[in-house]
This record gives sequence, C-alpha cells and structure tokens, in this order.
Amino acid sequence: MFDSSVAVTAPVDALADQPIARARRGDVEYVLLGTAHVSRVSAAAVRAILEREPFDAVAVELCEPRFRSMRDPEAFRKLDLFQVIRQGKVGLIAANLALSAFQRRLAEQFGIEPGAEMKAAIDGAEARHLPVWLIDREIGVTLKRAYRSVGLLDRLSIVGGLGASLLTREDVSESEIEKLKQGDLLGSMFNEFARESPPLYDALIGERDRYMTAQLREQSAYGAVKRVLVVIGAGHLAGIERELAMQNDMPRPLLDKLSRLPPPARWPKWMAIGVFVVITAAIAFTFTRGVRAGTDALLTWILFTGGFAALGAIAAAAHPLSVLAAFIAAPLKPFRPGIPASAISAGVEAWLRHPRVADFDTLRDDVSHWTGWWKNRIARTLLNFMFVTIGTLIGEYAAGFHIIKNLL
Repeated sequence: MFDSSVAVTAPVDALADQPIARARRGDVEYVLLGTAHVSRVSAAAVRAILEREPFDAVAVELCEPRFRSMRDPEAFRKLDLFQVIRQGKVGLIAANLALSAFQRRLAEQFGIEPGAEMKAAIDGAEARHLPVWLIDREIGVTLKRAYRSVGLLDRLSIVGGLGASLLTREDVSESEIEKLKQGDLLGSMFNEFARESPPLYDALIGERDRYMTAQLREQSAYGAVKRVLVVIGAGHLAGIERELAMQNDMPRPLLDKLSRLPPPARWPKWMAIGVFVVITAAIAFTFTRGVRAGTDALLTWILFTGGFAALGAIAAAAHPLSVLAAFIAAPLKPFRPGIPASAISAGVEAWLRHPRVADFDTLRDDVSHWTGWWKNRIARTLLNFMFVTIGTLIGEYAAGFHIIKNLL
C-alpha cells in the first residue's frame, strides 16, 4: 500500500502524489520513495521527506562506480584507454556512456541535473551525518547478465536500445518523463523490448529488485538501524516492497548468485571456428584447381575482410594508419586468435591521437549528441573498436560466401 501522507512541517505539494511505500522487516522500517531519475519534483520529494522524518540511514539506487562518477566529476580523467582496449571493456564503457547520454539528454531538456534525486539523498544524508548505502548492482554486471540470458533477437534489442539512446534527438514530452515514475531508466532505454522479453525484463528489473532487497537486509544486519529511507526508481518500488515481505534466502549467498556472470554461449565460438575451417578448406581446395584459382580465393579473403574492417575504421573517422592497421590485421585473424583487428586498430588510434585533457573533461557532454562521438578522441577510439569489429565480421561472411559460391 502507498502512503503519501505528509507532516505539516513539509511542503504541502512536495510529497503529494509521490509513490511512497512503507515496509517492515523485523525491527527495521523501510520507507521506499519512488522517483523519476530526471524529475525536479522527485528531487524536491527527497529533500522534503528527509526534513519531515527521522532516519538512521539512507539507501540509494547506485552502485560504487556510478557513485564515484557522480561524486567525482573528473573520474574519467583516470580512464586508461589502452587498458580498456586490452581488457576488452570497450563495450562496457560505451554502454555506460550510452546510459549517461540518455539520462543527460532528458535532463538537459527539462533543465535538471542528471541524478539530482540521488544527489539530494546523498547530500541530505551527509548533512545529517547518516550512512549512505549503495544498494544497486553494477550496471556492467546487469548488462552482461541481460545479454547472456537472452537469445539473438533480444541481444539485438539491447544493442539497438543503447544505440537509439545515442542517435535519437527528439524531445521527450512531460508525460513521457512522468512515465519514468512507473518504470526504470534501464528499462526505458529498451522501450517495450524489456517488457516483451521475460528474461530481459528479469535481468534489468526483477533481479535488481532481489539484489537491492538483499543489500538492504545485509546492511541492516550490520548496524543498529530502525528506519531507513530507500530512494529508488519508481519501477522498483513494488518489487522491493514485495521482496522485503517474501525474501527468505540468506542475503550474502543471494548477492553472490545475482552478481555471478552466466557462462557465455558456446555456439558463437564454435560457429566462428566452423566458418574459418570451412573457408580455409575452401581456399585450400581452390588451389587444387590451379594456382590462379587459389590465389584469387586468397585475394578475395584479404580484400573482403581487410576492406570491410578498413571501412569500419573510416566510418569512425580514424587516422589513416589506424585504417591501414585494420586492413592488415583483419585477414590475419585465423593466425592470431584472441587479438582482434579492432583492438589493434583502436590501439593505433589511441597512440596516434592520444586523448587530451579536454577530451576527458567534455566526454559526458560530447556523447550526449551522436555527432560528439566523432569529435571526442576517447569516444572516437571506442567507435573505431566497435565499427572495425562489425566490419571484420561482415567481411568474413561476405568473403566466405563469395569463395564457396565460386566453387559451386
């Protein structure tokens, strides 16, 4: 049940019609305040409820990396681009930037700082010397679990949702902002895909309801707290209220389980190996028809894989030497497993066009508009990696199709 009553000391309209639920577990009362992540009304509601009621702790829907990013505007200055490329974290960084761009685009339209309601909760807790609990799961874990738990079509919807958040520049209506009060920022990025796919919806919303509830229970066990304010996206309010009433698993094992990444599907790896075996066998077989035929097949492989990889680098406005690196590295993929052409090309790009201090300072603002990805050296290097990866994949299948077609 929602309780939207307010005390006389709070502004009359600050908490009116705001989604608030109260749940008790053991000796602890949890006051759940549902917010929209880009709503001036939500930020005011957070400040009002902190003024109105006493609390022993404040829990927020943030993970440690997002908290550090929010509190440290210069966090991206510590980004080691070469390490990101080497460790294969380009996709994760790009996903974080896409989420930031989506939130910033909404916030700029309505003139409110991104995450203002979370900052209001943190600032209010610190002013009252209350502990701040970070209860959300890391976004990287959430996206990886979501990606690995669904089929090909849903994976495309994840990539499409992230891409759409970068490319769309249409204004969002006030009514759409208010709909965020019944949803979740991540879920909103993927529109109806999340709700139409139970596994995807569970990874983005349901699992995080269980995770945040387990965090609340574990944190409560460590301190003498009686009342906790929980500031969350309104899409999680009903789920966490339900979990607080029904969750019986021990918190720590449940947290470990929900943080564990499912093993990657094996079929893409075996399919890739199969494609290379077939193509290699096809090229070798063409040599039995003569040196000219074999040379033509080998040249087809080089031109298609190298050419499409180079086109990917060109699409990212990469340095000419980065384009050349992609062209040379892509055809050699079967002979250097584990070192993709995209990493080599992006590494050359980062070396030749080393990010400037200004690129780190303006990264979040630049990626809020799709053209900014080509202006910022950091973002452009990430684009280079992603586009060369796509180009290499297209080139491999196009070359294989062309070679086998000529054999038949």
